[in-house]
Amino acid sequence: MLPGSEHVAPFGCYRCAYGHEVDAQGQPRLEHCKLACASMVRYVLEREGDVAAVVAEPARAVPFIPPPGYWKAVQEACHAHGTLLIFDEIPTGLGKTGKFFAAEHDGAVPDIVVLGKALGGGTLPLAACIARDDLNVAAAYALGHYTHEKNPVSAAAALATLEVIERDRLVENAAQVGAHALSRLQELQRKHALIGDVRGRGLLIGIELVEDRGTKAPAKAAAERVLYRALSRGLSFKTTMGNVLTWTPPLIVTQAQMDWAIDLLDECLAAET
Repeated sequence: MLPGSEHVAPFGCYRCAYGHEVDAQGQPRLEHCKLACASMVRYVLEREGDVAAVVAEPARAVPFIPPPGYWKAVQEACHAHGTLLIFDEIPTGLGKTGKFFAAEHDGAVPDIVVLGKALGGGTLPLAACIARDDLNVAAAYALGHYTHEKNPVSAAAALATLEVIERDRLVENAAQVGAHALSRLQELQRKHALIGDVRGRGLLIGIELVEDRGTKAPAKAAAERVLYRALSRGLSFKTTMGNVLTWTPPLIVTQAQMDWAIDLLDECLAAET
């Protein structure tokens, strides 16, 4: 942590840092938790008194999806205390969650957005910082003077990437294929006790493996076996936190390809029984 910064335990309903449980469908019990995670942000802003900005991913790349109303509540708290809301959309922006920006799902409008990685088409390095008009104070300044700044090839790659996303309706594809995948993965959850939770938006998907659904003990060893079993058969993904199978396929993925991946995962999970 940088001096002068504060860390607030983020949302993560399946493993709520504030001790609240989800319902049988893995959804937060808002009538009980009352968005304790958002209330903590407001509390810290009130306690500190002079916070420049709240910086966060609108959907955690673990992944964890914010509970309904979370970002609206945080945005209201930021506005009330003169604090900027900055979203890191590097892992979630440009259509990954089925909206061009992940924040659109929650109706939140940040003051500043950061983009990168996918902006260069996944091949060339490029990042961007987008701000409200009244915050755009850098136009008259040269930020940095080094050999490879303002690379025109990277800029061309970004323009081409944005053109393809729009032309091929890849945001819509992410929403449709992702919804289909989540539905099928929830069917697998009912079939395999090893799956404790399925969560995601669009093509940002997490399958959390547990040793016991009651205790939610992370099934890290099983997750590693499933990962390498799948990799040996041509399906590549990563694990996060040791036990969350994290799927972030490209925007061009087809429903048929996702069905193949889910069928293969089904077989890899069955080998654990």
